[in-house]
Amino acid sequence: MQGRTRLRHGRSWATAGGAAVLVLLTATGAHAEGRGDVRVVKTVVNGGRNVTVGTSKTVTFPIAITVKDNSGVKGLTDVSTFNTSNGRGFVDWTGSSCVKKSSTTSVCTATMTVDPAWIPDTSDTDANTIAGVWQVDATVKANDGDYWISDRIAEYKVKRASKLTTDASPEPVAKGAKLTVTGKLSRANWEDLTYHGFTGQQVKLQFRKAGAAHYSTVKTVKSGTHGNLSTKVTATAAGSWRWYFPGTTTTARIVSAGDAVALKK
Repeated sequence: MQGRTRLRHGRSWATAGGAAVLVLLTATGAHAEGRGDVRVVKTVVNGGRNVTVGTSKTVTFPIAITVKDNSGVKGLTDVSTFNTSNGRGFVDWTGSSCVKKSSTTSVCTATMTVDPAWIPDTSDTDANTIAGVWQVDATVKANDGDYWISDRIAEYKVKRASKLTTDASPEPVAKGAKLTVTGKLSRANWEDLTYHGFTGQQVKLQFRKAGAAHYSTVKTVKSGTHGNLSTKVTATAAGSWRWYFPGTTTTARIVSAGDAVALKK
C-alpha cells in the first residue's frame, strides 16, 4: 500500500504476512520486528543530499533501500518518513520498484513526493517546525513470506528553501572608491507558503576578479531587518560580487547570482 505520511507519531498498525503487528514509532532509538531473516542492509535518501522544499513546486525524491533474504526479495510494503523530534511529516509514498542485484539482494527504490500545499494542514502548531532531521521507516518482504518492520533505517534533513539577491553599486566604479553591496536573504515560510526575510544570519560576501575561476570570501555580514544585507567595500579590480549563505539545520544553503562591476576608465 502507498499513502501520505503526515502526522506520524505515537503508534501505527501494519499488516504483513497475514498478521497484525504493533509498531512503536518513537523519536529516539531504533525499533524493528518481524519474521524470518529478511533485512534492510542499506538505505540512501535522495542520493545522500538534503531534501529542500519551497512554497509551490512539487518535490520528488528517492529512498533507495537495499534488502537481503535467502529466498530473494519481494519488495516494499510500507515506507514512511517524518521529523525525528515531533513525529510530523508531509511526504507521500507514490511508488516503488526493485532491481535485483543477486539471488538474495535487491535495491528497492521508493518514490516520495511533497506538495507544499499539504504542509500548512499537517499540524495545529507552526508548520515550519517540521523542518530538520527526519527518519525513514520501512516494512520489507521476502519471496518466502518473511517480513521485517524497522524504523530509523536512515536519517536525513528536510530544509526550507531559501533565496538570496545581490546588487552592487555604483556601476561602473572608480578604482579605490567605495562600492556598496546590498542584498536580501529570505526563506520559505510553510505557514503561508511565501518567502519571508531571514534575519540574524551570517552571510558571506564573495568576490571573483574578472578572468578568475573562483570566488573568495571578502567579509561576513549579519542579515538585518527583513533579511536585508548591506556593506561597503573598496573597489580594487573589476569583477563580480555575490552573497553566500551556508545554510542551517532547517534552511537550505544558497548562493546568489553574481553582479559584475566594471572599473571606470
